[in-house]
Amino acid sequence: MATDEELAALFKKIGLADKKAADVVKNKKVCDSFVSIIDEGNLTSTTDEKKLNLLQTLAVESKALSSDEEVAARKLVTDAVLDGSIKTTLQVTEAVSYVKQNGANSTVEGLHVAAGVGAEPSREQVKAEILKYIDSNRSAVESKRYAGVPALLGEAKKLSSLKWAAPAMFKPIIDEIALEIFGPKDERDVVKKEKKKKAPAPEKKAAAAAVVEPERSMYSEGFLGDLHKPGENPQAYPELMKEHLAFTKGKVFTRFPPEPNGFLHIGHSKAIMVNFGYAKYHGGNCYLRYDDTNPEAEEEIYFQQIKSMVEWLGFAPWKITYSSDYFDQLYELAEKLILSGKAYVCHCTAEEVKAQRGMKPDGTLGGERFPSPYRDNTVEKNLDEFRKMRDGFYNPGEATLRMKQDINSPSPQMWDLVAYRVLNAPHHRTGDKWKIYPTYDFTHCLVDSFENISHSLCTTEFRLSRESYEWLCDALHVYRPQQKEYGRLNITGTIMSKRKIAKLVNEGYVRGWDDPRLFTLASIKRRGVPPGAILSFINTLGVTTSTTNIQVIRFESSVRQYLDSTTPRLMLVLEPILCEVENVPEDFAEEVEMSYKPGSDAKFGVRKLTFTKRFYIDRSDYRDEVDKEYFRLAPGQPVGLMKVPYNVSVKEVVKDDSGKVTKIIVNYDNDKKSKPKTYIQWISEKNAKPVKEVRIYNQLFKSENPSAHPDGFLSDITENSEEVVKDALIEANGLKEIDERSPLNIGIDGSEFNILEKKGPETVRFQALRIGYFCVDLDSTGQDLVLNRIVSLKEDSSKN
Repeated sequence: MATDEELAALFKKIGLADKKAADVVKNKKVCDSFVSIIDEGNLTSTTDEKKLNLLQTLAVESKALSSDEEVAARKLVTDAVLDGSIKTTLQVTEAVSYVKQNGANSTVEGLHVAAGVGAEPSREQVKAEILKYIDSNRSAVESKRYAGVPALLGEAKKLSSLKWAAPAMFKPIIDEIALEIFGPKDERDVVKKEKKKKAPAPEKKAAAAAVVEPERSMYSEGFLGDLHKPGENPQAYPELMKEHLAFTKGKVFTRFPPEPNGFLHIGHSKAIMVNFGYAKYHGGNCYLRYDDTNPEAEEEIYFQQIKSMVEWLGFAPWKITYSSDYFDQLYELAEKLILSGKAYVCHCTAEEVKAQRGMKPDGTLGGERFPSPYRDNTVEKNLDEFRKMRDGFYNPGEATLRMKQDINSPSPQMWDLVAYRVLNAPHHRTGDKWKIYPTYDFTHCLVDSFENISHSLCTTEFRLSRESYEWLCDALHVYRPQQKEYGRLNITGTIMSKRKIAKLVNEGYVRGWDDPRLFTLASIKRRGVPPGAILSFINTLGVTTSTTNIQVIRFESSVRQYLDSTTPRLMLVLEPILCEVENVPEDFAEEVEMSYKPGSDAKFGVRKLTFTKRFYIDRSDYRDEVDKEYFRLAPGQPVGLMKVPYNVSVKEVVKDDSGKVTKIIVNYDNDKKSKPKTYIQWISEKNAKPVKEVRIYNQLFKSENPSAHPDGFLSDITENSEEVVKDALIEANGLKEIDERSPLNIGIDGSEFNILEKKGPETVRFQALRIGYFCVDLDSTGQDLVLNRIVSLKEDSSKN
């Protein structure tokens, strides 16, 4: 293994400055990737500085590559940087996304398409596009003059038509345009300093603070704000648009099309919000469409879970449909495609198809592509073979229907994709009727067309699919919906692969698909996260074409902020110690009133508490000895009990044989009024409800990318991802009232994401003072109470 000095020397040799070389060495992951890239590119001497910067960016982006196939395919990116094909960091990012999605199937041609190689617009084209934008916003641009130039620069860089423009082009072109439109700067462009205003009167300041600013909406800006209006999506056959608009009446029509082969995860919440929310925002309709074309992997529980999670997030499908609703129509169109000479039945093996697509015998890409030997069969032969497939003549793998596209296209999505395959499996809705089932590439765009979708919104891994999507619609002369791709949402430090989650479940690492340590939506719901917190979180992230990778800590911070505004507070003692007041009679009772949420928030209400002779405090609130940092109960140091009028002080401490404190005899200092150093929580003996288990959840995995662990993701599991505290105590009456009022449905002023939940264990939420936010777990029974910690009170609480 090379030393840091040897690595730094290597980086300097190829041209990195001393400081930059030292910085790279400090980051082990980036350093390892950079060394591999240097080896891939066979770099042995000083290299152009700009290319080195791009290779360093590639090393950073390589953190997203998890499999050996993806890392191997990275060489295509390295070569493209070194030969000058890739010139910008954006191209590097898109190129890495391409090899991440395609792995061993990556090709030079596909990479060039994904990274915009050769698509860089000229200076004249950039200027023309910016002028076009100005024409559509002329009044706003002219009113702001030179003061609006920085904003204009930002908007120009967002134009999708200029995605691949060289960044350095924008400012000089915009400066040139500004001079042409506004002329030289004059007194209108001189910014005058305003006199400092007097501070507003306290009553005006309070009134201004009371005005709640509404949330910014992701539906009116960014990717979603720039989408086309219904009816503006282009058509190869314009007459089809008239039929489409006659059905939609000009409304937005979207769909959420999950595969019912597993539980939805946090990433799907963004897809649900984008599709249902965009339609709702514009007064349109959204289908919940089950993409049930693979009966071997589908189960009834997945259908139920998907519908349940959509409704939990506050959305109601306009209609619930299934791809299988259209099996007859799809089959008819498959025969139509054959009759038009644009589909053929192929009997090649999977290995033979890979070879046709340019994969060499050693598994690398770049070989010559060539057509299937069955590609030129007659229409009659193909129709007869396809009907044999339908009638069960062939076994799985012996025949497929492939689309006759363009094997010479640079896009892999045009290399004669499979439209139908043989599956000897009964379907949950159609029974044994079919022996063949359509693929996603054949089904998706056509069902979008059948359902008159105006905006087919999907994540960027389907970007290359847009070409085959449009090709098939046009080949069959049907209405062509507009596919648009946005960046998916990933949470780092966890896994969302259905196969890997199933392994965790089946091997007993977690309780089930809804274990609160996972990031399935069922898990997040069970953990107690409110649906409004998820929607508000996604709204703050916005929607762009870039993948959003968010650390768990950031997600939890957003949830914590939401819960702070929407949950009442209770006292929960995790490790109780009995305290007995010596100087009051047996029947002593002093009633106090405590708000469910301190401050002026009356909507949470108040409850009555009775301070009695015997009560419990938490073991962490007592010490035998004190120091200057410790303000709670100790011999010689009285403490206040929340809302109780007088302090209590230690008289005697009872311990067992091991020295553990079992009871504290205290004095109620009602003969003197003095302010304590702090107040602690307490629960009276008569109002103490036992808690069978308090489950404290920590991150399930140790690293940000469990799948990258050299020994597999199971080796990355944290040993104490769930800590169980037994024999805790909680306020019985307070919990009972919150339960009876659940779900509280306390909303956030100004938010469009105040979801009205249905009652369930997870809706009984509260903040446990000084500990965290909790909810009741579904394992609770009438006798046994089980609580889940949703999130801690502070991000660093585990370090305290």
